[in-house]
Amino acid sequence: TIINIMFLFRKKFLQTMLLACATKTVLFAEQSVDFGKDIQPIFKRHCIECHGMGGKVKGKVNLFEIENLRQLTADPDLLETLLGVIEDSEMPPEDQPSLPSSVRGKLIVHLESLLAQSLNSGKGLARTPIRRMNRFQYNNSVKDLLQLKVEVYPLPERMMRDRNGYFRPESGKMPDKMTVSSRPLGKSGLIEPRLGGVAPFPQDLRAEHGYDNQGDHLSLSPFLMENFLTLSNSILNSPTFGPKTSGIWSTFFAPPDDKKVSEEMVRQRLSPFLMKAFRRPAEKDVLTRYTQHAFRLIQGGMNFTDAMKQVASAVLASPRFLYLYENSDNSSGPSRVDDFELASRLSFFLWGTLPDENLLEEASKGELSQPEMLRNQIARMLKDRKLKRFCDSFPTQWLQLDRIISSVPDVKKYPDFYYAPPNYRTTMDMMMEPLLLFETVLIENRSILEFIDSDFSYRSPRLERWYDPEKKSSNKLGGPVTLNFKRVPIQDRRQGGVITSAAVLTMTSGPEETKPITRGAWIAGVIFNDPPEPPPADVPPLPKADPETLKNLTIRERFVAHRERADCAVCHNKLDPLGFALENYDPVGRWRNSYENGLKVDPSGVLLRKHQFNDISAFKDAILAEKDRFVRGFSAHLLAYALGREVNAADSPALDSITKAAADSDYKIARIIEAVVMSEPFQTKYTKE
Repeated sequence: TIINIMFLFRKKFLQTMLLACATKTVLFAEQSVDFGKDIQPIFKRHCIECHGMGGKVKGKVNLFEIENLRQLTADPDLLETLLGVIEDSEMPPEDQPSLPSSVRGKLIVHLESLLAQSLNSGKGLARTPIRRMNRFQYNNSVKDLLQLKVEVYPLPERMMRDRNGYFRPESGKMPDKMTVSSRPLGKSGLIEPRLGGVAPFPQDLRAEHGYDNQGDHLSLSPFLMENFLTLSNSILNSPTFGPKTSGIWSTFFAPPDDKKVSEEMVRQRLSPFLMKAFRRPAEKDVLTRYTQHAFRLIQGGMNFTDAMKQVASAVLASPRFLYLYENSDNSSGPSRVDDFELASRLSFFLWGTLPDENLLEEASKGELSQPEMLRNQIARMLKDRKLKRFCDSFPTQWLQLDRIISSVPDVKKYPDFYYAPPNYRTTMDMMMEPLLLFETVLIENRSILEFIDSDFSYRSPRLERWYDPEKKSSNKLGGPVTLNFKRVPIQDRRQGGVITSAAVLTMTSGPEETKPITRGAWIAGVIFNDPPEPPPADVPPLPKADPETLKNLTIRERFVAHRERADCAVCHNKLDPLGFALENYDPVGRWRNSYENGLKVDPSGVLLRKHQFNDISAFKDAILAEKDRFVRGFSAHLLAYALGREVNAADSPALDSITKAAADSDYKIARIIEAVVMSEPFQTKYTKE
């Protein structure tokens, strides 16, 4: 005990000293940076011509209006943006004189100091919003609360369904073969036991910044509240809801064997039910209200089962069930979430559902937030089969794979893309490949760098022939609904990873030709978490050319006109190298060396103005040379998904810490997930301004 006390005292002393040093550094930076001498002259000479002078405000950044340090430090997001474009040499643009290296270095140091000062003052703190469960989470939570042995309703959000029980994370190994199907692309994917008479809600829209669980998109109007009550009634009164479909029927809905119903007996049944539903012990008055309501119904002549159904229906429509929120502790500013709040955040992050009994038990003892216990729980949850729900939600949205559903390559140009009436498409096979790669990296705890370049993949017979038409497969092509996939080695770096998967390449193309800018924007947003701003409203279409002229141009040459416009060049200089790096892949993801007009494809470019590449292998090497940038971007996606909000500059220290933890573990995905959960944003709430 004495040793523990001495260790804790030493740890606290070191933390205090580090804080004092950090504060001293910030104060020194505040005193040493002279805006009029160190920063404003650089803005005037290199920046404000495009960012403020003469009414020009490109990228929504107006530097002309900033007159002092106070204005600059008031906006940490702007400071982070400025740092990013200067560190990456994106600004000044290529057609303008670059910053001298000495000036650039000093400016970066000043901006870093000012950003630290801004964050230290608490400006820009992001608040994890109160938010409603989305449809996917509601379905999972109802199923777990009622221990349903069937589905509540079919969900197209589940893009890949396990048809042979291959998903066993407890094994730590993905099998070499599996059978899967897809609801969005095959109607027979609907064939699974489910409650009768229950219709799903409309799908929740994805937020502009990424995911369908974002708080600013998940409100609850009075009309929607009424619909949730109707929905909950339809679930509890479904003709197929009963002892065969509900695991808690005998302990919650069935009357007692002795047929003696007392208020205390009802209370004993409701107490654990409400704790599970509300993710914490129900307050005494809340438990009493539900108990008395059920008992009055029974005393009024309603049979026990129907009374408990009605109470359960009310629970499923309660804001306490529907909303993910933190209790106010009357503190001002940030504070730690309590153990029950932590259990809820953790469970909805990794399982998309309510905390289980294990999490709630540790939260009840106040031990969940202890670092060792929390790490043990994370490891346990990553081995639980409910992890499939994370795989059903996060990777499809991170990779934007819903876009492939609407991909319709030209029938005449790519007739083999379509097969079997009524026009089934190869997109179903394509879509499964990156999802199975994600699940393998997760279950086997592999490096996330394999999302960029992997030496294995999963292929159906149709997909094998798609990548290599000359290859003969021993397996039959199979039907259009359920598909057999097997693990195959990848020796050609033109394949492997998500970037060069047929799914991504097809969904970022048009019906007849590739779209390099769309592909570049996908890489910028998905891989680097740096999506481009929408194009200006006055951008003209590409100049029309007669067919004879087009025959003698490559796609790269046709885009020259846009790059010549100053207001277009900034984005095109960033996106073009990313998109044209993939030009060797045609609109359906197959390799080509030349265009139809016989002109050779030119995939060369420069990544981030410093990594030259001439082919896809060198392009992957360039991304891997910036692996920490990719890992930080992936971590930001993960954190945004976990918190239900967009990340901002205030999250930068946490993202830096997560990235370092990833590097220290050879970029293993389990360590990254653990670092997200252990991070300050994940364990912090903001109850008051």
